[in-house]
Amino acid sequence: MEFEEPLRKAGLTGNESIVFIQLLKYGEQSANEVSKRIGMDRTLTYTVLNHLIEKGLVNYVKKSDKKFFKATDPSNLLNSIKEKEIFVKELVSKLKTMEKGKAIEQEVNVYEGKEAIRNMYNLFRKHKEMLSFGATGRAYDYLYESPALTKELIKQGMKGRIITSRKYKDHPMTKIKTIDTRYVDYESEVTTTIFGNYVMNHIAKEKPLVILIKNKEMAETYRKHFELLWGMAES
Repeated sequence: MEFEEPLRKAGLTGNESIVFIQLLKYGEQSANEVSKRIGMDRTLTYTVLNHLIEKGLVNYVKKSDKKFFKATDPSNLLNSIKEKEIFVKELVSKLKTMEKGKAIEQEVNVYEGKEAIRNMYNLFRKHKEMLSFGATGRAYDYLYESPALTKELIKQGMKGRIITSRKYKDHPMTKIKTIDTRYVDYESEVTTTIFGNYVMNHIAKEKPLVILIKNKEMAETYRKHFELLWGMAES
């Protein structure tokens, strides 16, 4: 089925996905009707329906002592995500109280994989300005949620400037309204981004790699490098 795999990723089991889709397609049905339509054991169908009721995705009405089930609004799929988000936020808040009170002035961290790109967006949220040269747009392309994350950053007041190859002139990263872009005639495999007291080098290919350096003097030096390149780049 077209939506079975996406629903699995959204938190439903295979059987739950099948039953939920059937109820959405054909409306109110008895458990027996659902069972026959999808070729599932009647007892198992009841079990699956009860699980979907617990998840807020199915409800029922009684007619002549017989239950008829129907799917609820699909947006209820977000309920468990919202619950988890609240739980994780509370957990993060508690974990932060365990961090060392003294700020670390210098550190180096290395991140790999898709979460490395998500960590980039999380760091950008804490700063209002970013400068980037050697931009390729691959990190933007790597995550399907990049457009939504970028909109969120813009709402939070994020501004910046990027220097990229003319090759990427039509890439979505050059269309971000709060980001100024200039172009050069060379292409870099590694993107360098400066924000706050951080310098971040990343390469987003088969397995993204992000090297994050926190050092005020290094960040200031890289800002000077950026301004030199900005002066040479063209609009």
